[in-house]
Amino acid sequence: MSPFWIKLFQLLLCFAILIILHEGGHFFFSKLFGIKVEKFFMFFDYKFHLFSTKDKWFARLFPKVAQNETEYGIGWIPLGGYVKISGMIDESLDLEQMKQPVQSWEFRAKPVWQRFLVMFGGVLVNFLLALFIYAMILFAWGRDTLPMERISYGFSFNESAEALGFQDGDIPVKADGQPIEGWDGNVYRTISEAKTVTVLREGKEVTLNMPEEGINLLEMIESDPRFLTINVPAQVDSVLPETPAALVGMKTGARLLEIDGKPIQWWSDFDAIMGRRADVLASDCSREDSIRLRALPIVFCNEGAAQPDTAVLQLDKNYMLGVVRLSYPRFYRDAFQHQDFGFLASIPAGISYGWETLKGYVSDLRYLFSKKGAQSVGSFGTIGNLFPSVWDWASFWNITAFISIILAVMNILPIPGLDGGHIFFLLVEAVTHRPPSDKFMERAQYVGMALLFALMALAIFNDIVKFLF
Repeated sequence: MSPFWIKLFQLLLCFAILIILHEGGHFFFSKLFGIKVEKFFMFFDYKFHLFSTKDKWFARLFPKVAQNETEYGIGWIPLGGYVKISGMIDESLDLEQMKQPVQSWEFRAKPVWQRFLVMFGGVLVNFLLALFIYAMILFAWGRDTLPMERISYGFSFNESAEALGFQDGDIPVKADGQPIEGWDGNVYRTISEAKTVTVLREGKEVTLNMPEEGINLLEMIESDPRFLTINVPAQVDSVLPETPAALVGMKTGARLLEIDGKPIQWWSDFDAIMGRRADVLASDCSREDSIRLRALPIVFCNEGAAQPDTAVLQLDKNYMLGVVRLSYPRFYRDAFQHQDFGFLASIPAGISYGWETLKGYVSDLRYLFSKKGAQSVGSFGTIGNLFPSVWDWASFWNITAFISIILAVMNILPIPGLDGGHIFFLLVEAVTHRPPSDKFMERAQYVGMALLFALMALAIFNDIVKFLF
């Protein structure tokens, strides 16, 4: 099966789980308080649906289920899901119902605290689900950590990092005096928020002062080269057949020694050289220059060879060599520390990990309002690419837990149309003892939906730009 279909199936399964359980949170509290739920749909069903328990064929097969007051179904627009709760203005915009006398089984007839729990139920389920998944990941697979002190070749740093005092080969081991446990993506955030960073340099600890205002996390990650990159020898893990590297005789285990006449030791050196060539290509270079830059002088040494080989690679149209790099998990596989968790121990560990993930994501939201943050917003393509191209349950559940946290945070924002918007107006009602008018709620719903559609349009536009360019 192709990587595209594997990623797509993971994306759909993830969405199905999260949407059903999120809407199930609203459904549970509605039923708990005796509120009628008219519809429970995965995906939106504008004009028509793919499946419904009210369909005639289903009613003939399962008449008792079809007579249930709630219609269960699957829509055709995969932008989320919904439960239609009687007696409230939501995305269905059923205004005629609101003109009728209030019934005891309607949402609007219930006290504020019950309505609050109904609206908060989806967010609560998303957050608890993430904590549960993280706990079960630790129980099933444990945790692998690469201690910073075991990264024997240290890191490479870009010019911005060097301006702050970092040097190639440094190993960050402390931030504000607190140990940095191990290498993962959180190291970027830790350094970006720190006032001081202590590095291990030639066996000695050196403390560097960071800018008072901190470092922009997006710039650290999106800069080319990145703020810091773990040093891995420029060694080939495998060579793809019929590629430029294969045609010049490069084999698995080969070491790259020179690129374009410049010596390299780490893959970060390779990226820096190729990045400069990419800058030339991105400029208004002529067709002749483009063809010339496809020719890449290279010196490499196959594993076990007595002498290195010199060749000129004719790069493909994407300017790729056709090799799979030796990754840091493979290179440092003997340096990882594995920790297993029993069932009881996995619960507090999962809660702690989930809480730290939530704090990190909330902290990162401030970048959403920057130019780069807006450009990083993505829709299905971006989310789908989070999943690996081969089916791996540990990765699937880890990504699903993270997306569940994203949904919880986004839904709790006080934006009309989202759960957080309804919760905000309920809190105002609790303080003032006066509910907003139906007309106000109707207009707020329209405004919220317009904002959400605009955000979705931006996300889809960004995905198209990434795909084309």
